[in-house]
Amino acid sequence: MLDTTPLTRAVDHFADRLRAAPQSRLQRGAAAEALALARELARWTQRVEEPGTEPREMPDAGMFAAADQISVAGHDLALVLKDEREVEEAVRLVEEAQKRAGV
Repeated sequence: MLDTTPLTRAVDHFADRLRAAPQSRLQRGAAAEALALARELARWTQRVEEPGTEPREMPDAGMFAAADQISVAGHDLALVLKDEREVEEAVRLVEEAQKRAGV
């Protein structure tokens, strides 16, 4: 069985940091960065689950929902990944987005 714990931990850490961030930080781009990541993770999941179909875009539910959106998208992706290389790539995406978000 594939261990996706590194991905779920990275996603949970980013989501927790967003939830603890002040509104001003979210407004300065942290929420937008999180939404971009959530959309990327959701598209990845959709490509695995529904190959050949056009991915649907995750809606912008507002800056206070961004943490929940990356959490859901990240955990969904963890369920469909097939190998360690994919887990490592997903963790890298999360960590890079968190750095860009500044949280």
